[in-house]
Amino acid sequence: MNSVTIRHLLTRGMLAGLGAGVLALVVAYLLGEPRVDAAIAFEEAHSHEHEMEVVSRGLQSTAGLATGVLLYGVALGGIAALAFCIALGRIGRFGPRATAALLSGAALLAVYLVPFLKYPANPPSVGEPDTIGKRTALYFLMMLLSVLLAVAATILGRRLAPRLGNWYATVAAGAAFVVAIGLAYAFLPSINEVPKDFSATLLWQFRLSAIAIQLVLWAAFGLLFGHLAERVIAPERATAPAEAAPAAS
Repeated sequence: MNSVTIRHLLTRGMLAGLGAGVLALVVAYLLGEPRVDAAIAFEEAHSHEHEMEVVSRGLQSTAGLATGVLLYGVALGGIAALAFCIALGRIGRFGPRATAALLSGAALLAVYLVPFLKYPANPPSVGEPDTIGKRTALYFLMMLLSVLLAVAATILGRRLAPRLGNWYATVAAGAAFVVAIGLAYAFLPSINEVPKDFSATLLWQFRLSAIAIQLVLWAAFGLLFGHLAERVIAPERATAPAEAAPAAS
């Protein structure tokens, strides 16, 4: 894969990330923002301090939300495109679309879901301001461990495949990943700073909406980027159905 192809894939990865970000933005606005508003209302009702807003809530929930989600989508699209360039042809005999789908699923699992299960997302009014640095550091540590262990499990599976076969090698590598993640969960400290009178339903709905946003983001990216990558790497396969239809008629 030459530098021109990599540059084209990087550009298309960022475009796919932007498109996926638009879909995730819709989900975030419809599902996430109402829960954020409810959590802010809880915080204001139980706080005796009144601080002036530097940025209005209306601006935060519209332009601020759009800027954050879309930039995040573009950034992850660029990083995922570079990872795709490394993974293509090295994780099995998969084409561009299948590789993009597998990469997106693995990224959703390793980058988001595994850290989320240990340190789930919290709405406003949940969490002590004094521990925000510690909580952020632990979350990114869990994310780094998850990604490194996922890469190690992939390498392990490839090395075991000649002796065990693809199926049993995959099962063994997956089991090793689960055990290693379980040990990380056990040794890293847990954090529970949810106020006693905070609505359990609201907390649960907020966390489900956070998962939904990431699920839509990564699924849409995998589908969009897989299509665009196919057109760069194997344009004859990407255009074959369209060319075959007139000929059949």
